[in-house]
Amino acid sequence: MNARMKALLGDYPVTRLFKQKAGFDFADVKVPNTAFKRVVRDLEFDVAELAIVTYLLAKAHGKPLRLLPAVLTARFQHPFLVSSRRISPEELEGRRVGQRSYSVTTATWVRGILEQDYGVDLSKVHWVTFEDPHVAEFRDPPNAERAPAGKDITAMLLAGELDAAIVGEVPKDERLKPVIADPAAAAQAWKAKHGAIQINHMVVTRKNIPSKDVYDLLVESRKAAGNPEMSPFGIEENRRNLEAAIDCVFRQKMIPRRYAVEELFE
Repeated sequence: MNARMKALLGDYPVTRLFKQKAGFDFADVKVPNTAFKRVVRDLEFDVAELAIVTYLLAKAHGKPLRLLPAVLTARFQHPFLVSSRRISPEELEGRRVGQRSYSVTTATWVRGILEQDYGVDLSKVHWVTFEDPHVAEFRDPPNAERAPAGKDITAMLLAGELDAAIVGEVPKDERLKPVIADPAAAAQAWKAKHGAIQINHMVVTRKNIPSKDVYDLLVESRKAAGNPEMSPFGIEENRRNLEAAIDCVFRQKMIPRRYAVEELFE
């Protein structure tokens, strides 16, 4: 492959062989999501890891990116809604809930869970954000506000300035507990109900890049990693997963319509 092609890709079992064999100029970025703005705003990379919600928003705003049916990371998001107090999901209306950015994928999945499984009216929650969206054209809803500069989401939780927050990792601070009771059981119930997993990151290419060789090498790399269950590859293998993601984003009025799965791979 062309050694001059630029790529952004995290270090996962499914990418190990790819990064050894592709011959790309890989960006020195330890946490790929910190460079997603460079993917969708600057179109800096020929091949890149990208969160599924960021991709859907990029598509809605005409960014020249093509999705590949390769899931790098997926997880059920139920444990990542946390609070320092006893509060149930149904009690979040009228409360202040923090999230890194309104359009990040974990936050979008969690809001979808709140709406569909717990009947929460998302327009009645006061969302507090800490960063701009990856896609510059996206606008947060009117019930979202930016936290004051220099504020920390964990410190605001512990000080009672936030009633709950959607976080990226399970907190190490034992004072912060999941809002959803028994999140593991709730995750399995969600999986049974929807017949899907909750995708986080996939792979995109710029539309002027021939993507077949990239995808074929990704497939080889996944096989070398033992074909992990939470990294499904293929359009049909991901149809329900993508339909669930598209529906979640559309229901929150973040994209103009429900895209057909095939449209993502044009």
